[in-house]
Amino acid sequence: MKLNPPLLALAAGAFGIGVTEFAPMGLLPVIAGDLGVSIPAAGLLVSAYAVGVLVGAPLMTLTTGRVPRRTLLIGLAAIFTLGNLLSAVADGYGMLLAARMLTSLNHGAFFGVGSIVAASLVPPERRAAAVAAMFMGLTIANVVGVPLATWAGEHLGWRASFWGIAGLGVVTMAALRLTLPAMPAPAGGNIADELRVLSRGPVLSALGLTVIGSSAMFTVFTYIAPILRTQTHASLAFVTAMLVTYGVGLTVGNWLGGKFADKSVDRTLIVTLGSLAAILVAFAALMPFHAPVAVLVLLWGVASFALVPPLQVRVMAAAADAPNLASSVNIGAFNLGNAIGAALGGAVIAGGLGYPAVALAGAATSTIGLAMVLWSRRGARVEPNALAAGTC
Repeated sequence: MKLNPPLLALAAGAFGIGVTEFAPMGLLPVIAGDLGVSIPAAGLLVSAYAVGVLVGAPLMTLTTGRVPRRTLLIGLAAIFTLGNLLSAVADGYGMLLAARMLTSLNHGAFFGVGSIVAASLVPPERRAAAVAAMFMGLTIANVVGVPLATWAGEHLGWRASFWGIAGLGVVTMAALRLTLPAMPAPAGGNIADELRVLSRGPVLSALGLTVIGSSAMFTVFTYIAPILRTQTHASLAFVTAMLVTYGVGLTVGNWLGGKFADKSVDRTLIVTLGSLAAILVAFAALMPFHAPVAVLVLLWGVASFALVPPLQVRVMAAAADAPNLASSVNIGAFNLGNAIGAALGGAVIAGGLGYPAVALAGAATSTIGLAMVLWSRRGARVEPNALAAGTC
């Protein structure tokens, strides 16, 4: 993908959203201590954001269907900026919780509409790569933005992190205004059309596959730190290095997923889901050994995020004539998968089955996703060029 300023602007927005979603996880002790609440209460700041994504994705998409696309994306970035400003000046836990909810409302619609806009900026045969370029901002956020925000929160106070993220929002708004061409709202699109498309079997199947794929990733990743500390007997430095390694894998996987999904969405999903299952089985067997774990964590990150571009393109293609709601709801499906995966891993641990069984549960989930893709290939084939029939 050649240098494309509009895609860079969309990636900047994805970067900011990624930082604001994940940074509070590393700031929970600081926030809890400053506001005088417990760690579990501070953890609700993360849960509230996830709930806001699930609610905001359909709400924002359905109520803004007639807004020109550039204007809509700038407006969504403005909501993001306002939410982080309110977080930075929050005078108590209640205000911070409300600010997090407000911030999250932009998440699903920005990624959903942004994916469609990104796909419209390039030739049909490059659309998966364009979606991947936008999501690259999210993966880089995990490698660079989140550790930087955590460092700033530890040394300058947690409010400094939110001030910095709000600044990213201002930069995103300016970049979108300067680089995106004027894009009218989809012709003839309305709420009834969007809801009707969302009820189609292929669309529901694609959304379900997103939930399964995301669950396979977060069944294990949610518990990566205790796995490494108890099973690998890793130091804190090694755990940190593995988190960075995983983030690098996400970035590489996102690029590869976009590259190969432009050739075949189904084939990319089959290879990636099969690889993810095999990697997690190997991870379960080799947890005690540092060197194999380091290699597997990198490969696991690659396989995990190589799923994202083809999953997003699959939904957009299945809902090609009215893709906005389906594309946004698919972002909510990723978050739902995160929650289900974390719950599944937690249930395995609570059942006394041990951490290797958590990895095997993730592998089993990935295998279910693989079976879903293979079954769907018996019907209509979904390829990225089907997006040519859609609108932005």
